[in-house]
Amino acid sequence: MTTRGITVLAGGLAETRKIAQAAEAAGFDAAWSAEFLNRSAVVSVAAMAAATTKIGVGTAIAYAVGRSPLVLANDARFLDEMSDGRFILGLGTGTRGMMVGWHGVTDPDAPASRMEELIPLLRRLWRLHEGPVKHEGRFYSLDITPTADIQPPLRPEVPIYTAGVNARMIEVAGRVSNGLICHPTLTDRYLDDVLRPAIERGVSRTGRSAGDVALNGLIICAISDDATQARREAAAQIAFYAAPKAYGPVMEASGFGAEAAEIQAAFTRKDHKGMVDAVSDVMLAEMAAAGTRDEVREQVAQLEKRYDHAALYSPSFTLSSERIAENTSAIIETFAR
Repeated sequence: MTTRGITVLAGGLAETRKIAQAAEAAGFDAAWSAEFLNRSAVVSVAAMAAATTKIGVGTAIAYAVGRSPLVLANDARFLDEMSDGRFILGLGTGTRGMMVGWHGVTDPDAPASRMEELIPLLRRLWRLHEGPVKHEGRFYSLDITPTADIQPPLRPEVPIYTAGVNARMIEVAGRVSNGLICHPTLTDRYLDDVLRPAIERGVSRTGRSAGDVALNGLIICAISDDATQARREAAAQIAFYAAPKAYGPVMEASGFGAEAAEIQAAFTRKDHKGMVDAVSDVMLAEMAAAGTRDEVREQVAQLEKRYDHAALYSPSFTLSSERIAENTSAIIETFAR
C-alpha cells in the first residue's frame, strides 16, 4: 500500500509548522519541505520535527551543493535526533544554472558522479566516532581526525533519497541511495521506458534489487469547487516545470514533446496564459490531480500506484500565498484518514 505525505513548497516557518501538525492529525505518513531561492529545507524540516511527534519528516529536496559534506552530514544527524529517528534526507543538485549561479559551484559537470561520491562520504561521516575520515576524490577532499570523543548518531544510517529526472541521475539512486524522489512530471511511459531500467542498471552494480530503492512520487494536487480553475492551476505548475529547454528530452520521452515545445515558446514570449493553454488534457491527467475533492481523490488513487510513497502538494506557479494555503488545507482534509 502506498503511503502518503504532504509537501510544503511555499510559506514561512509558522505556516510550515501548522501544515505538518495538520497532516499529522489527519493521519498522513510524512511531511516534506523543499528548498528554493527563499526557502531552507533544513530549517523548515527542523520546524516540522519540533512541532510533531509521529509523522515522518524529510527534505524533498535539500541542495547537495553549497554545503560541505561535513555540514550536510551534521545537519542530517541533528535533524534525525530532533525527530527521534523520523527523518529522511532527500538530496538534489538542481539544474546546471542553479549549481553555478545560486551555489557558486565551479565544476558543475557530472552531477550524477558528484552525488555518487557524496553519499557514501556522508555515511562515513556519520561513523566519525569509529575513527578518522580521509577522502580524496574528484569533487571532495576531506582529512578529519577527531580530537575528542564523538558520540555515535541516533541511528547508524539516516535514509538518503536522491532526486532524478534524466536516466543517468535516476541511476544514482540505484547505485547509492535508499530511494528516488521522482519528478512531478513523471508519466507511466517514462516510468516503464526510462526510470525502471535506470534503477535496474544502478542496482546491478551493487548486488541490491530494484525493490530496495523506494520510489517517492511528488503529485501535483489542485482542489476547487470550480474544477476548471483547479485544472488551470495544475496546468500552470506543469508548464513551469516543462518550460526549461533542458526538460525537452524528458517531455519527448513521455510523449509530450509537442506540448513542451509550445510551452517553451510561450515562456520565451513571457506569455503565461499561452504556457497554460499548451498543456493538453492528456498531459494534465498524466502529471497531476485536479478538480473537485471527489475527482482529485479518484485521480490520486490512480497516480499513486506508481510509487511506494506519494507526496502531495499544491501548485504555486502564478498562485497567491492565500490560494496555496487554502489548497494545501484542502489536500489535507480530502485525504485525512
